[in-house]
Amino acid sequence: MPPDGLDARVAVGDRLGGPVAVVGVGLMGGSLGLALRRRAGAAEVRGADPDPAALAAALERGAVTRACASPEEAAAGAGAVFLAAPVGELPALARRALAASGEACLVSDLGSTKAGVMRGLDPRERERFIGGHPVSGAAQGGVEGAREDLFAGATWFLTPGAEARPELVERLYGLVARLGGRPVAIDPEVHDRLMALVSHLPHVVASALIHQAAATAPAGREALRSAGPSFADLTRVAGANPPLWADILLDNHEALVAALDEQSARLGEVRRALVRGDRDWLRSFMEGAAAGRERLRAAQAAPAADAWRVVVGIPNHPGVISEIATVLGHAHINIEDLALSPAPADALGELGLVVSGAETARRAERLIAERGYAVSVAQVE
Repeated sequence: MPPDGLDARVAVGDRLGGPVAVVGVGLMGGSLGLALRRRAGAAEVRGADPDPAALAAALERGAVTRACASPEEAAAGAGAVFLAAPVGELPALARRALAASGEACLVSDLGSTKAGVMRGLDPRERERFIGGHPVSGAAQGGVEGAREDLFAGATWFLTPGAEARPELVERLYGLVARLGGRPVAIDPEVHDRLMALVSHLPHVVASALIHQAAATAPAGREALRSAGPSFADLTRVAGANPPLWADILLDNHEALVAALDEQSARLGEVRRALVRGDRDWLRSFMEGAAAGRERLRAAQAAPAADAWRVVVGIPNHPGVISEIATVLGHAHINIEDLALSPAPADALGELGLVVSGAETARRAERLIAERGYAVSVAQVE
């Protein structure tokens, strides 16, 4: 039997455990506050920010219900704390939030790099800290651009360590689902390599293209004045929030350098093909890009499939939920819902998952069984 109350597409692990604190109330933190209040039903959302004007604006917009003078004041007695601050500040802020909050409080973040903050905490701190990264954004920054639907349909990466408490993993999964996100567990190092390729590298390339065009004027005609829609689309993210992106690029410099090296090698192949006049290679290169683009479009437009329940017998020790969720996340299997029925120390509990589609459920069953767990699947009525 599945755990009691596990229904398709209904978050069951969304107990907030008390007020929610948001540290940093710009675009991401402000949007989180609005979503917490209007989608997750949070009665009290506390806000903290080093900029008094941003905090006042967040209070006026309804993104927070109470303005706090410090992260410690916001975290005291909270059921969950979310850190929406520059990535370089996250480890220190996480330690402050953990120290100021109770033992039942979940602490997470919204940073776009994950390995640094996870490495910056000790095993005891990683029991209550679960890294997070909602892959979303908006053209207008600051709390003025905040929207309650910013996370709707967005992948929300989670990086629970092996030490993470199962009940807090369950709570965070359910809360992300209530906010409209699609929670996906992933190893923090893998996350950063992925983001270097699909997020950080595009920002660098877009900015480099703008620099090149701005500095080029064939026969006196400025290149930027001659650019068409394709150039504008390709460089849309160039120069976005320079202080923020300088910190992100430095924090993920190892993965980004590797991605830049690979991109340079690919551009070198194009250059060599041009020099030798190799039309067949160039055509194959463009056809491969077109096929990849179609895969991207298909993945983004994939309709929701029918819901299937996956039930796993799990022992009562740390790291089990993190292991299973990460294995499925790396296999591109989204967990739509998650519920835990814990068991006494020497018995098996049940972990109930909801995924989309029969094929996905069977893949999840196989992957989990390969890890040595008893697992069953059934379609949700």
